[in-house]
Amino acid sequence: MDDIYRFSAPALNSDFIDFERYRGKVLLIVNTASECGFTPQYAGLQQLHERYASHRLMVLGFPCNQFSGQEPGNADEISQFCMQRYGVIFQMFGKIQVNGAHAHPLYQLAN
Repeated sequence: MDDIYRFSAPALNSDFIDFERYRGKVLLIVNTASECGFTPQYAGLQQLHERYASHRLMVLGFPCNQFSGQEPGNADEISQFCMQRYGVIFQMFGKIQVNGAHAHPLYQLAN
């Protein structure tokens, strides 16, 4: 199996985050969307982050617009929505594709 720590991805602020920083952590990697029936998941994910970050759990949110256009916003809009509506402070990344030929390598690893 490939080493997950070799990946990097852009955060919503466009800084690239090297996954090596997560070595030794438990990662919950989540595909997110702000206009989806599951959007309230942000509240639960934030609660997980608050409760377990000190126990090495890292929640990593990856917005994706591949499913019925449920994440149409740009990085600033996504960031504002997550923070203002759900108080999200866990790591959110820039929009990626999670399936198909152009899926981010992290999600290709999962298939």
